[in-house]
Amino acid sequence: MTPNNGTLDDYTCSRALILPLISEFTWPIEVRAFLYLFGLLYCFMGVAIIADIFMGAIEKITSTTRKVYLSRGDSQEPEVIEVRIWNDTVANLTLMALGSSAPEILLSIIEIVGNNFESGSLGPGTIVGSAAFNLMGISAVCVAAIPGVESRQIKGLRVFAITAVFSILAYLWLIFVLMGVSKNVVEVWEAVVTFLLFPILVYLAYLADKGFPWNKSRVSATTANGKQIELGSIQPVEAMVDGHTLTKDGQVDPNELAKWVRHASRMGLTGEDAAKLAAYKLITSKEHSRAWYRIGATRVFSGSKKVQPQLSIKLREVYDAINEHPDADSLGPLIETTPKNKATIEFHAIACAVPESVGRFPITIVRHGKTDNSVSVRVETIDGSAVGGEDFVSLNQVVVFEANEVEKQVTVEILDDTQYEPDEQFYLKLSLTGTKTGKQQDVVLGRISIMEVTVLNDDDPGTITFEERGILVKESVGVAQIPVLRKNGADGEVSVHWRTVDKNAISGKGYIGGEGRLVFKHAEMKRVIEIPISNDMLPDKDECFEVELSEPTGGAVLGSITKLAVTITNDEEFNSVLNRLADMTTANVDSMEVHHNTWTSQIKDAMNVNGGDIENATTSDYVMHFLSFGWKLLFAFVPPAGIWGGWLSFFVSLAVIGALTAIVGDLASIFGCLVGLDDAVTAITFVALGTSLPDLFASRTAAKNEKYADNAIGNVTGSNSVNVFLGLGLPWLIASVYHASKGAEFKVEAGSLGFSITIFTITAVLSLALLVIRRCSAACGRGELGGPLGTRYASAIFLVTLWMAYVILSSLETYGHIKSF
Repeated sequence: MTPNNGTLDDYTCSRALILPLISEFTWPIEVRAFLYLFGLLYCFMGVAIIADIFMGAIEKITSTTRKVYLSRGDSQEPEVIEVRIWNDTVANLTLMALGSSAPEILLSIIEIVGNNFESGSLGPGTIVGSAAFNLMGISAVCVAAIPGVESRQIKGLRVFAITAVFSILAYLWLIFVLMGVSKNVVEVWEAVVTFLLFPILVYLAYLADKGFPWNKSRVSATTANGKQIELGSIQPVEAMVDGHTLTKDGQVDPNELAKWVRHASRMGLTGEDAAKLAAYKLITSKEHSRAWYRIGATRVFSGSKKVQPQLSIKLREVYDAINEHPDADSLGPLIETTPKNKATIEFHAIACAVPESVGRFPITIVRHGKTDNSVSVRVETIDGSAVGGEDFVSLNQVVVFEANEVEKQVTVEILDDTQYEPDEQFYLKLSLTGTKTGKQQDVVLGRISIMEVTVLNDDDPGTITFEERGILVKESVGVAQIPVLRKNGADGEVSVHWRTVDKNAISGKGYIGGEGRLVFKHAEMKRVIEIPISNDMLPDKDECFEVELSEPTGGAVLGSITKLAVTITNDEEFNSVLNRLADMTTANVDSMEVHHNTWTSQIKDAMNVNGGDIENATTSDYVMHFLSFGWKLLFAFVPPAGIWGGWLSFFVSLAVIGALTAIVGDLASIFGCLVGLDDAVTAITFVALGTSLPDLFASRTAAKNEKYADNAIGNVTGSNSVNVFLGLGLPWLIASVYHASKGAEFKVEAGSLGFSITIFTITAVLSLALLVIRRCSAACGRGELGGPLGTRYASAIFLVTLWMAYVILSSLETYGHIKSF
């Protein structure tokens, strides 16, 4: 559309495919420009929200699995695993790429069809402009977004190499089409080749993913009749957490969940809260698709239901404490019995509390098991609601136990201030230290490897009580741990006498009873009584015994719960409890699916801020929910992805995106005309940025959360290639065939488009060269993203400079300041 010349009596800025709906050409240009800009931004929000549903349908389709049975021998039942039907590479280059690029592709198609099959500037310009922003702008943000001095590498390097080559080849081919044999004319065969490059790209990328030509055997996965596959390279769909499989046959494995429940119970949480943490860990630990991150980014700025569970402050503190170092040994399987041939090191108590004015106080670390050797352990502080440097002095110290030493102390310092603060917590964590030859082989961490420290203002000796009136233990647990609390103060050393009392469980048969004195050192708030449980392997009924507290010393008093019943259940009954928690965890995970299975849930989430999670909704969630409510309510009537395997939602969403994209094209064209921008400039700036911003936030989140860079920038080159092959190849094919049937030629002026493509190709080669250099250079951390601060920010600045150079040079050429080809 030709830019407005500044007069009010022309109709130049009132001709588009759909808009304007009313006669508005007599309105002041400033008012019209503001309204069209507002409408454009609002429609960008609408496109992002319907794309959320569209990507949810794609996620549903591509996550489809089928069960495969693997033989484990004649005497065993076959193992059942779930495998994905869709290859990840094929899914990324077809449905995923279409999902992220649908607005640009549809805009190009709609522009040509709505313009009587004549070429326009908005569609092609948006495709090239989006490609430039994706490759240079998004890469710059992702390079700088990695926390600390970490670096991220692209894992699927072979596939990335294929898509990178095709992303350059695609634009070189466009230059040849526009300025080659048939200059300024797109012939049918050229359009056909452009379109056919898409399946060629997908096939070659699939071969690269399977290892061809490096590993030909992986490609030959089918027999001649195509009905038999080799399962050697199939990877089951399982969720791994800290190296352990938390799912089995698509459901949470109760045995693995038990470890999480016991971890969390030592931090003072209920089983239900432990199930929440397990669900959160399950979702955040497994690999996610680009669609998942794209949906998450959209929901953040629209105030919709988040793709991750929202944790309370307390649960977040516990989760961060447990997972501060996810690779540490203490996060592996818990030790059921004390190994006699190894030294076991742990804290003396689970928790302690100190007044804010205490200054320095000791923390006791004990060793048992093997004691005739020298071992070491690292103790460090982890922030909770109390922050290191503000509320306490951070600690990171190696403690050495010499031969025959069984107890050591470390000193923790609390920082006092004059401001009122509620009780705050931080954590101490034990981890094993390494040696020159690797980790120590003769030392393990005990059950209490994380200790909670509460900072309070109370110097009373405290009240000693049980935490609960009863607990349930499995008969094969080995040792029952009975938590004893010290409340309302923790000053000085106190103790309490305990003893077991037989009920229908008899000491020496169902358990090994006894009595003793439990000592709380100064500031300690929580300790455990350990009672061995006997497993007779008989299908007995539940057995019960009691533990009784009495005779407190040191000024402490007994609390309200001085007797605790311990119920010993057989494994089957205990498993029923764990199965219930597993079902709760599975329900939490299922509730976080990015797609909806029913209209009811889809409409409910659309009507409520943060999907109904009012407790964790922020002010920005309320604001964005209010602004986007109209779109969310309208699109809630799109068929949910749970119907027909997601395909109905896929096609209906695609149609809605197409209709909305037509309006976006009109709004952008008329707005650019009103403010004096050519369509080519509007396309590479406003429209390209508006359609790519969700990808920017999604890539940034993926860069920070993923171990590899594939979901951050690895898919950019593939998406850019698909944009050309579908976004230009398909409409050019339609238009060239139409004109050929009329005996005419489909003309596409090289002009500004050819110049823009040439500049982009040059900057794209430089950008990819930078990524290669970063991968190979130690100075850049040998990764495409992150690395040392100096080189990472220099790389980001270089990429942003390339993008700005592309925009400025393309704009100058459009207005005649640079001579075009």
